[in-house]
Parts: sequence; structure tokens; C-alpha cells
Amino acid sequence: MRILLVDHHADFGRAVKEALLNCGFAVDVTRTLDEASAALDCANYHMILLESFLPDGDGLDWLKQLRREGRSMPTMMMSNLNDLSRRIAIFNAGADDFLPKPVSIDELVARMRAILRRSTQMTAPVVTFGNLHFDPIARQVSVGGRVLRIARREVCILEHLLNRAGRTVPRTALEESLYAFDDEVSTNALEVGIYRLRAHLNQAEATLRIKTARGVGYTLELIGAASAA
Repeated sequence: MRILLVDHHADFGRAVKEALLNCGFAVDVTRTLDEASAALDCANYHMILLESFLPDGDGLDWLKQLRREGRSMPTMMMSNLNDLSRRIAIFNAGADDFLPKPVSIDELVARMRAILRRSTQMTAPVVTFGNLHFDPIARQVSVGGRVLRIARREVCILEHLLNRAGRTVPRTALEESLYAFDDEVSTNALEVGIYRLRAHLNQAEATLRIKTARGVGYTLELIGAASAA
């Protein structure tokens, strides 16, 4: 899942990004509303974390504009201002949750998971394909009931392949969804991730495989269906 954090406090941004990366999210950090708007034009986000007051405007007005444009991604607003009238205005603007600053990172992550779990985009919280089960909120992968220890980026690769199981996912689409704008990515990072993910699946005796469409991308398919084709 890709998260957009809009906050001009550098130390807070670094702390939140590190915590979310450790939880399996890809995170883009922007410090102004203009930067945030540009990011939304370039990438798809599962959630926005929005500071109430930014150097170039009020996050409340920006959120209202997003909702008028039909952008319905879950949004959590954060602010040092915590009076009742402001909180009511934030929810009326279309925010899904509000956290007063200073923010507990653990509480932030817990609230994010709760919002994502309730989100209408999560109609099937647990994805099953063959003998593999994936919980997109807990970021947990299991095969035959046994939980696999898989690195964050391999889990992200698996998630995107599962969302299009049986169809070829272009490598450009995978790279765009996996990495934040400022991530340092080597030219073979995706291939390395695919290689490691295949090793996990093979070792766990998963009944699915990742097939390479040379020059195009990758396909997740059931082994039985592949051999029967």
C-alpha cells in the first residue's frame, strides 16, 4: 500500500516514514499542498496523512477540494489545534479520522489499519489464491496455514500480483507502485525481489508460481492450471 504524508515538519515526517516502511507501506512525503497535489497526479495512494496547516494553505480547504473532485481515498488529518469547532470542521470536510499533535506513532499506525480495514476498497480483507492466504492489513502471508517471513518489498510485489492473478502485470506498473519517489532503486531491484519471492513460495510448497513474460512483466498463476493449459 502506498501512503501520502503531507507535513512540513521534517523530523516528524522522517519518523512517520520510517515507522510505516517497517510496517510494509510505501511512503511519499510532501511538505506543501502544491507538492501533495502534484504527487496525487503522478501516483495512486491508498491513504493520505494530512497536517492541518501547511506553509501554502489550510489542509482543510485542500481536503474539501479533493472530495469535490471525487477523490475518496481515506484521509487522516493531524493538527496542534484541537478545539471542538475545528474537529467538527475536519470531519465535515470529509476526513476519516483526526489525531491531535503530538502524535503517538503506534496509535497513528493502529488508526491507519482500522481505517483501511473499514475502507470500502477492502471488500475482501483476506485474499486466497491456491494454498496461499494474504492479509493486506496485517501484511501477513501464509501458505498451508504457516506464516512466511517475507521482506516488505516482496510482500508488496506479491500483493500486486495477487490483485491481478492470472493476468500479466507490466514491470513498469509494479515499479511505480512499489517505490516512493525518493527511494534509491537499483536497475535490477524488481528482479531481485521476484527471485526472493519465488524462493519463499517454492520453499513453502505453494501451489502457485510467478511466470515471467519476457520484456513485459510477470504473471501469478496456479501450478495446476498452468500445467493443464
